[in-house]
Amino acid sequence: MTDDTSRIITGEDGVSRCGWCGEHADYIAYHDDEWGVPTVDDRRLFEKICLEGFQSGLSWLTILRKRDNFRRAFKDFDFEQVARFRSSSVERLLKDAGIVRHRGKIESTINNAKHALELADEFGSLAAFFWKFEPETHSHFDGNVSQTAESKLMSKELKKRGWSFVGPTTAYAFMQSLGIVNDHLPGCASFETVENIRQKFKRPDPK
Repeated sequence: MTDDTSRIITGEDGVSRCGWCGEHADYIAYHDDEWGVPTVDDRRLFEKICLEGFQSGLSWLTILRKRDNFRRAFKDFDFEQVARFRSSSVERLLKDAGIVRHRGKIESTINNAKHALELADEFGSLAAFFWKFEPETHSHFDGNVSQTAESKLMSKELKKRGWSFVGPTTAYAFMQSLGIVNDHLPGCASFETVENIRQKFKRPDPK
């Protein structure tokens, strides 16, 4: 396992953070304000798992800087609306320079929106489905783990239900970002903050 302290950085503001957020102001803000904070907001959950799929082969910073464009293009990730997109919508989005113009990933988002409706109907919400993969115990991110038993199971269940671009690595990144696991490093200023939020967080109950 990599030594945690070697992957903690201290910014010019004196705050210690996970090393992956580097020195970019927008990346630091994402790390401090969003990454690892749990949510039950179905729209944000759908957005994040779709954007993790778009990230495949790219950096998250690239996606983060295009996120507002993605939100505009995909109706703020309202999956009821996205599920109604047609082939003409795909062609329109392929001309949108503000997003990642990858036909497979665009079509996947529309496909996944349709299956998101099915999941929400089956479980009462997307949150109820996704949060059932929270591990009972979790060792924090050690820099070498890209998938876990839980993320493999999430990926398998989503694929069985017709989702695409949801491999176990994508699923784990999703779990990290939405606080299903707390992978801020001990020593990072956000570690205890997120842990306290998680302890008070009310997990969704399935229907």
